[in-house]
Amino acid sequence: MVSYWERKSNKNLNCWKQKSILKRSSGFTSDANILIDYARKAGQEHYLTFKEPLPVEQLVQLLCDRKHYYTQFGSSRPIGVSFFYAGYDRYLGFQLYCSDPSGNYSGWKAHCIGSNNVNGKSMLKDEYKEDMNLEEGTKLTLKVLCKTLDTTNPKAEEFEIVRLTLDEGIPKISTLDEKEVKDYLEKA
Repeated sequence: MVSYWERKSNKNLNCWKQKSILKRSSGFTSDANILIDYARKAGQEHYLTFKEPLPVEQLVQLLCDRKHYYTQFGSSRPIGVSFFYAGYDRYLGFQLYCSDPSGNYSGWKAHCIGSNNVNGKSMLKDEYKEDMNLEEGTKLTLKVLCKTLDTTNPKAEEFEIVRLTLDEGIPKISTLDEKEVKDYLEKA
């Protein structure tokens, strides 16, 4: 599973990593921090109770229920943040979810959010295959990135590429360094 984002927009994006779940946010940073703290607490409570990590979809549901709660009352404003979740658990394997500020979420095999996402989604629809390996997925990710950017000459230092893999049955989150990103950009 591969995820990417532009570094220049980090002022509006938060990232939270657990051993098996990567979550990226876009919107109000303060709202994202509140939900990230809530997710950490929920994950620890689940682990202390059941001695296993919180399943990915259960975490997504908890956060979306919390976001939806704030849409129910006139005296409080809704939580203004969208999340992109990538994770692995022993029940459903690799999973990818996206949620909006209202608390709606959906699962995807491949997805693109942000500005110019229509072009990215059409490219993913045409070129994504379920049997892709990690290298092919990373190349496709960067190909979509290059197509959706406003610039024609993307630089490796502007991006962060994160991959979620299984290493001997254990989920592992790794970030590519600038040299690796540059190599992939040349191939894409």
